[in-house]
Amino acid sequence: MTDIAVIIVNWNAQKDLRVCLQSLFSDPRPKVDYEVWVVDNDSADGSADMVRSEFPEVRLIANNENTGFSKANNQAIAQSQSRYVFLLNSDAYVHEGAIDQLVEYADAHPQAGIIGPRVLNEDGTLQFSCRRFPSLMAGFFRNTLLGKIAPQNKYAAEYLMWDISHDKDQTVDWISGCAMLIRRTLIDRIGALDERFFMYCEDVDICRRTWEDGFEVRYAPEAVVSHIIGRSSDNNAEKMIVEFHRSWYEYDLKHHPHGGPGRRAVVYSGLWLRGAVRIARRRSNQKRQAKIQQERGS
Repeated sequence: MTDIAVIIVNWNAQKDLRVCLQSLFSDPRPKVDYEVWVVDNDSADGSADMVRSEFPEVRLIANNENTGFSKANNQAIAQSQSRYVFLLNSDAYVHEGAIDQLVEYADAHPQAGIIGPRVLNEDGTLQFSCRRFPSLMAGFFRNTLLGKIAPQNKYAAEYLMWDISHDKDQTVDWISGCAMLIRRTLIDRIGALDERFFMYCEDVDICRRTWEDGFEVRYAPEAVVSHIIGRSSDNNAEKMIVEFHRSWYEYDLKHHPHGGPGRRAVVYSGLWLRGAVRIARRRSNQKRQAKIQQERGS
């Protein structure tokens, strides 16, 4: 049994996937015994062929359809044999020593079922990858008109954990699935990712189940990963906006089953409105950009 299986789900992100894999194999060989898996969700950009030719040591699963993020990860989780699995986005890459540091931290914290590294944006600034569990008020102020009116509101601040130091290791409610280490014994107890979530919310869901089972979720900032947000999802942005809001509704339905019809109506209408506004804004921006391009060409 290896120490850790790094699992990368890819969909039409060949260039980013190459950078991701290079970061894993160009780093001085980690002390820990590890294996790398890529699950390709029927990419049309030659991603699977690139993996076969350039990274023959990678264990490739090439699906003939886009099965979604959760199901694709679960395929590799089920086939891998390791003490830990590390879910890593194809649009992310590890910094030197990150794999060793994650395993060392996990070994030193046996109650940690899930561990997240420090995540940086492309420009090196901090990405708020560890968060508190969402509340209705956070939903009203996160990526909405209310949030634009009051960008420093306490609800978004609490949700994104702006009030704590991101330089020290600590327990947190949940961490982003863009870079998530999971203990195999935890998966044996609570199961892997919930496949009702095609994409989004599978990370907050498994972290909540981790806490409910008595394990901890921890943030370990010494291990560092960079993540370029949304690169793969931009390939089909409107569908991803729909999936994002559908997943949050499924999450609320699953974890607040006794909220009653009033809560259901508030959550559904709020998510529907926010999704519709984001799609409308995106289409408006596309038209504006097309008009600018047309004027420049005339």
